[in-house]
Amino acid sequence: MMTTISLAPRNIVRDTVTDGLLAGAISGVALVWRGRRDSTPAAPLNAVSHWIWPRQGLQREDLSWRHTATGTLIHVASSMLWAGVFDLLRSRRRRPTPLNALADAAAVTALAATVDLKLVPQRLTPGFEHKLSRPSLTLVYGGFALGLALGGLVALRR
Repeated sequence: MMTTISLAPRNIVRDTVTDGLLAGAISGVALVWRGRRDSTPAAPLNAVSHWIWPRQGLQREDLSWRHTATGTLIHVASSMLWAGVFDLLRSRRRRPTPLNALADAAAVTALAATVDLKLVPQRLTPGFEHKLSRPSLTLVYGGFALGLALGGLVALRR
């Protein structure tokens, strides 16, 4: 008896990487853009590094390899995690459509924001909520949802 190997997991991995990079990049641009308005461009990304350097990450305002690069890597890794949730949800759809890609992106982003800002211990929050106004946070999470949705739409075209 021959067994066949399904390519579905490989597609989910590819889609997760694509969606995570898109969501991380678009929300990362929003972090820098809104950081420029609310504090400094690097401060929101530096704040994410509070996972490793609790006080210094939240206090650092200028561009720094240690804090900005670390914060960016953590932000992208977190984006990949949430993109995995998004793609798992998408893989369970009987008939994926552009409309439910948008709905799934909004739902996963709402879940991510709730977990990030309300449910996890302070040490595991994104940190950028300390540097950005509420309207800026909305734009950052909106950018994240946009990245997921774009990834979902790209996957539909394959």
